[in-house]
Amino acid sequence: MRIHIKNMVCNRCKWVVQQIFEKEGISVSLVELGTVDTAKDPDAGQLKRIGDELNAFGFEIINDKSSLLVEQIRQELMAIAADPGRMGSQKLSGWLAEKFHRNYSGLSKFFSEVEGVTIEQYVILQRIEKVKELLIYDEQSLSDIAYSLGYSSAAHLSNQFRKVTGMTPREFRQLRNPPRKSLDQI
Repeated sequence: MRIHIKNMVCNRCKWVVQQIFEKEGISVSLVELGTVDTAKDPDAGQLKRIGDELNAFGFEIINDKSSLLVEQIRQELMAIAADPGRMGSQKLSGWLAEKFHRNYSGLSKFFSEVEGVTIEQYVILQRIEKVKELLIYDEQSLSDIAYSLGYSSAAHLSNQFRKVTGMTPREFRQLRNPPRKSLDQI
């Protein structure tokens, strides 16, 4: 059985979700971001307990097709924000339309209605959080970060960063406890 889970954004999330299923005695054959494949179907009681435990950790079982589509789009956008080369030379709109076998304008409108931001804004927010992470590590120059995340220049990155955060990357780097958002809360 495949169960779809909302808000899985990292390997730690996969581990936590797997632990929750195994705690309920449900053997997991595969855990990926957004999905869990089980060897046997959990009964209604197990599924309720799993759902409650998932909710306690900020996850949610997805029960309807609309929520599933939005979560799948979110997962793809997070992956693209972290690795823009994933799309090759394709534009975001073409990539998503091809990936989901749907018209991009329909996907975009649907996503905006549910999430409250456009697909493009969501990607920008994801990229800025990735920039924050890399700035905190302080291992790369701003130019290197810009290049790795698909920005045309460090100046472009800096301008976008300032628009979103209200500060420059340099000012952010100098903060003692820089503000960051969890990727699942964007």
